[in-house]
Amino acid sequence: MFNMPKYTEPDFTQEKFMNAPDAAWEAVTVKGVAPENFHSTSMYPEYFKINGKWTLAKESRMDSSVVIGDEGELKVVENRNLEVGDKVITGRTENGEEGIYLHCTGFVDPKDEDSDQFVFRQGRSRETSYARDYDRLFELLNYEREHGNIVWVMGPAFSFDADARRAMQAMVENGYVDGIMAGNALATHDLEGAMFHTALGQDIYTQRSHPNGHYNHLDVINRVRRSGSIAQFVEDYKIDNGIMYSCVKNNVPFVLTGSIRDDGPLPEVIGDAYAGQTAMRGMVRQATTVICLATMLHTIATGNMTPSYRVLEDGTIRPVFLYTVDADEFVVNKLLDRGSLAATTIVTNVQDFIMIVAKGLGIL
Repeated sequence: MFNMPKYTEPDFTQEKFMNAPDAAWEAVTVKGVAPENFHSTSMYPEYFKINGKWTLAKESRMDSSVVIGDEGELKVVENRNLEVGDKVITGRTENGEEGIYLHCTGFVDPKDEDSDQFVFRQGRSRETSYARDYDRLFELLNYEREHGNIVWVMGPAFSFDADARRAMQAMVENGYVDGIMAGNALATHDLEGAMFHTALGQDIYTQRSHPNGHYNHLDVINRVRRSGSIAQFVEDYKIDNGIMYSCVKNNVPFVLTGSIRDDGPLPEVIGDAYAGQTAMRGMVRQATTVICLATMLHTIATGNMTPSYRVLEDGTIRPVFLYTVDADEFVVNKLLDRGSLAATTIVTNVQDFIMIVAKGLGIL
């Protein structure tokens, strides 16, 4: 049985909060440039004293500014998106002295330091026991399928294995995927698997290389570009399997962001890094659980833009669960080193991970 962690807000009747000044602000004078001494946000809930009242920034992400709106509402804005005249909160302390308070223990039950996902843990390795993590994840995914929004951040490793593609397709078709963020390679080689049963020319089951197989993914890219979109390619070539196929057929949105090394790329791949970040941020804004798999740069980028909390329409504050899975211990612990302490990390091959998850959910 999944139990959602309860949020406890700060006790603003304490003297330090009552006597704290309003948060200071300065207006932006140059588009895309924050004032000196701007306050930079974190992944945690942060409160700001505005006109004598402590107000929560309802959306947040790391390394951005807080803008005071005309009605006193707070908006977290990437510095590059600041407009001239925006009222940006200033101050570098976070314990109330400057009308700014960072609340990092809102989901921690003081009676149970081992409660749910918000245990601060570091240095996990291949030898760590993950049995309880998997059981919690099964419960979480079943809950989120009905009540939340699950975003998967995926490296291309999935598309190199027949069983992993099948398992992820089953996840999409059974409602456990509300969005996918990936790069050109994941989509390209998944579609290659659908058309040729290869990835980079190797059979995705036997791993045997096909003659001239190194052309397969290039032919796929060329054909998708001729079709004009992944969805039209699926239609034109009667594609009937795989991750991208299941997203198209089940209307699951995806964000594909490019890199300097991409072949092609596919038509949907966003080549502008900042436009790609904005598109990813738009998907993260809806997420209540984010699962990052075998992609270090996408994982770190997503961790930086994912808050530890979400304010629901009824005003309820709930946690955002963040998982990171990779065969490399350095990768999963790198996210923790960057301050994303609410992440649950699992060190394993992601093909094995997704098979365990799909079977644990009873969909394979």
